[in-house]
Amino acid sequence: MNALLDTGFLYALFDAADSRHQAVVSTLDDIAMRLLLPDIVLVELAYLLQARLGHRTMRMCLKRIQDGPLELVHLLPSDIDRSLELLHIYADMQLDFVDAGIVAMAERLRICHILTTDRKDFDIIRPRHCPFFTIYP
Repeated sequence: MNALLDTGFLYALFDAADSRHQAVVSTLDDIAMRLLLPDIVLVELAYLLQARLGHRTMRMCLKRIQDGPLELVHLLPSDIDRSLELLHIYADMQLDFVDAGIVAMAERLRICHILTTDRKDFDIIRPRHCPFFTIYP
């Protein structure tokens, strides 16, 4: 079984001061899924780590990701098309592009599990390939 990672989940993993840090660590200890890292999440994560925790921490975290078990998955042109549809459909809730991209990738890869700290978006969005997303933690 596969799960896609969202930015907030990974940020909380690397920032021990984040209020969700322990929940994220516990989830990773308990979950037995192949973890897929969307390339758009990696970019957003690097930006947030550098802006909030500094350049050195960002580099260290990227190295840990590179050496770890995560599998990088790439956004395709068809995912951008679907993301634009989702951004239009969910415009009233100000859905951001990274979350729309994760949904598009999940639909293409037929993944129903999302590791995120941003439940509000993923609780509301109805994917095409399953009735709803299973969200961790």
